[in-house]
Amino acid sequence: MTLKHKTVGELHELLVNKEVSVVELTKATLDDIKAREEAVGSFITIAEDEALTQAAKIDEKGIDVDNVMAGIPLAVKDNISTKGILTTAASKMLYNYEPIFDATSVANAYEKDMVVIGKTNMDEFAMGGSTETSYFKKTKNAWDQTKVPGGSSGGSATAVASGQVRLSLGSDTGGSIRQPAAFNGVVGMKPTYGTVSRFGLIAFGSSLDQIGPFSQTVKENAQLLNVIAGHDAKDATSAQLVVADYASKIGQEIKGLKIALPKEYIGEGIDPQIKDCILQAAKHLESLGAVVEEVSLPHSKYGVAVYYIIASSEASSNLQRFDGIRYGFRAEDATNLDEIYIKTRSQGFGEEVKRRIMLGTFSLSSGYYDAYFKKAGQVRTLIIQDFEKVFADYDLILGPTAPTVAFDLDSLSHDPVAMYLADLLTIPVNLAGLPGISIPAGFVEGLPVGLQLIGPKHSEETIYQVAAAFEATTDYHKQQPVIFGGEN
Repeated sequence: MTLKHKTVGELHELLVNKEVSVVELTKATLDDIKAREEAVGSFITIAEDEALTQAAKIDEKGIDVDNVMAGIPLAVKDNISTKGILTTAASKMLYNYEPIFDATSVANAYEKDMVVIGKTNMDEFAMGGSTETSYFKKTKNAWDQTKVPGGSSGGSATAVASGQVRLSLGSDTGGSIRQPAAFNGVVGMKPTYGTVSRFGLIAFGSSLDQIGPFSQTVKENAQLLNVIAGHDAKDATSAQLVVADYASKIGQEIKGLKIALPKEYIGEGIDPQIKDCILQAAKHLESLGAVVEEVSLPHSKYGVAVYYIIASSEASSNLQRFDGIRYGFRAEDATNLDEIYIKTRSQGFGEEVKRRIMLGTFSLSSGYYDAYFKKAGQVRTLIIQDFEKVFADYDLILGPTAPTVAFDLDSLSHDPVAMYLADLLTIPVNLAGLPGISIPAGFVEGLPVGLQLIGPKHSEETIYQVAAAFEATTDYHKQQPVIFGGEN
């Protein structure tokens, strides 16, 4: 029996009917991971023993018919804390760190009897857009191993796209779920800020970070969000709102919904072939009864500049704790306390992390705070107001997820500004704390194109409704890379 290409719902049915055990499903998943790992490099740690132990416990307890996630393997980005399983944030600084607690999102997954199968590769401390800044390895695109997988959650995206796992968790600070989802032709959701607890997420930009799900289909994505979302007293920024079922609107028609297409999202800097794909997607949504009209988000052009001041400033503060004293890497050649700090941080952090720490420290420094950090905060407010004006008249916004398809490995790693500009279309969503999804919407030169749908705060059900309507009437999500048995 092959378990490839089976949805979570289909796997659940097999488990309930005892046609397959959780241990057998876990072993099959581990085999899939090992068979493709050399080609894509999705994982930093494969938690084989822990996963099989957890699977055996679930088999002993039995599968709850009403719990669709029981026994389903889950890959977790390596900046999300997992008790007893190495959690490195892809950095030399945390090369040996085994947490003594689970992140709330992971604890929620365990509570629903999911099986954590391993920790996925990422850009170091989530700083990057290509998963090339990892201390351990470079992950490769599932569709073309000469291309980047996107970042920073590249490993979580390729693990799903290559068929290593059905579901994974990532984190999104400026596009780190949506952009790799687009580059790998899978579904990636960045929920409303505060929807998923940040407790146990190794902090990068505390006002921007959000954990979210990757999946092959829209429904599976909503089902995983159901598991990990919810108020958490351990996270002061956790939203009080409780949503019964994020999949509740899936299957409903979208006739009459008003969708905005910002002219800035299909203008300068966007690959013309990507623009064509998105305009075709807009026409398709119109054919399903939605109303699509052009609007303007005039301050979105400042998003990248604002983001790199705010995110780097927050990173500068958040990364102070990595000092070689309490845990993680410590420089061996230090002879006094000052040297421990200086040498540990110089040797333990990669170039991109050090660049952002310095950027942030400069922005927060006396004499520059008003000119940079304060000004960035003010422009952030203008970006938020732009979205609010559009959402006064429209249900959702659509546009491309990324301005290009996946680029060549090593092609932008020496040009940080070009790498930063690749997040042009995803960053404003984080600055405004909004939910956004990327779904497959076509191909350019054999590489996937992502359609981004953005909604007002706590509109995930509507986003899933429109995404599922698009998915149900197109076949882009059914096309798979060669590594997962496809012809592309």
